[in-house]
Order: sequence, then structure tokens, then C-alpha cells
Amino acid sequence: MERHELEDLRRQRAALGQPYLEFLRTGAMSAGLYVLPVGAHDGQAPHHEDEVYIVLRGNGRFTAGNETVDALPGDTLYVSAGIAHRFHDITEELVLAVVFAPPES
Repeated sequence: MERHELEDLRRQRAALGQPYLEFLRTGAMSAGLYVLPVGAHDGQAPHHEDEVYIVLRGNGRFTAGNETVDALPGDTLYVSAGIAHRFHDITEELVLAVVFAPPES
């Protein structure tokens, strides 16, 4: 078992100066913390893995393929491998738990 506290992960990510911190990797999946500030440009490219986002804090919008939805605390967003997606119109810092299956390559 592993246990990760959100505030510890936020500090580790901030110390790296990167928006994404991977904190878990197994043969079947990987998980990370992704933080986007107000007005950020989310420059993601489609991934080779299925992906789940869980919105922990903040708000903005999320587009995957031709569909756009609000991204609000408590939301879970799923994106199939290969689908273009991004967060945008971020009005409050977005703090997201991210799970890739298989592990992000």
C-alpha cells in the first residue's frame, strides 16, 4: 500500500517547477498530480494511454474531441487513448489527480 497526501504532493510538484508530478507507477497504471493556474495554456498532446482526471480543486472547462464540459471539484473526466483533449478557460487554479492506464509513456 502507498498513501500520498495532497499537500505533500503539491509541495513536491511546486519544488520541481513543473505542472505535473508523477507519484505512482506500477506495471498496469501511473498516477500524478496536475496543476494549472488561472489562465494557463494546457498544451497537452493526445496520449497513448486511457486517462482519468479527478478535479480536486478549482474550475475551468475541458474539451475532449468535439465535446466541452465544465471541470468542477468532484468531477471525474475520462479520455480514451489517442483523443485530443485540453483544459481551458481556467478561472480558479485547477488541481487534478490523473491516472493513466497503462502507465504513461
